[in-house]
Amino acid sequence: MSDDLSFLRGVLHRDADGETSLPSLAEIGLNHFVPYLLNRIAASWNADLAGDLRRFDLTTPQMRALAVLGINSGLTINELSALTVTEQSTMSRTLDTLESRGLLRRRPRASDLRVREVEITAAGREAFDAFWPVMFSRYQQMFRDIGEDEFSQLTATLQKILRNIRLSNGGDEG
Repeated sequence: MSDDLSFLRGVLHRDADGETSLPSLAEIGLNHFVPYLLNRIAASWNADLAGDLRRFDLTTPQMRALAVLGINSGLTINELSALTVTEQSTMSRTLDTLESRGLLRRRPRASDLRVREVEITAAGREAFDAFWPVMFSRYQQMFRDIGEDEFSQLTATLQKILRNIRLSNGGDEG
């Protein structure tokens, strides 16, 4: 992996003259500061989706849990918390609610009875499937006027950024 950050020179308005001072955030500009842009996008996405979710009697953490479990059922609460980007305490309360509504169940893992796995139920799949068209419509709207090549480049770049963050935090590339 290269540490060459020369691509930042244009964004940061730096010449290739070996200048070593750090740019200020004002020099970079909010519209070129990727963490800011990602936060704005995520906040807008979540706010819009939360309004839609109310019509389905779901919260954002509940929808995230059902979405992830719909793809990969049988996760632990820690795994589910990580994949849904939800604090473990919030996820625990979320799972209690979803379980009481019959949308998921928790059971001991066959290989280790101390570990509890979370599984989506048929009713949970139905609940998510009812909401999915709304979610997918918002997803399509978000990428309106963005071509397939741009979309592929964006997802590849975001995956590289996520990998870089994991590696800098001592995690692995997985």
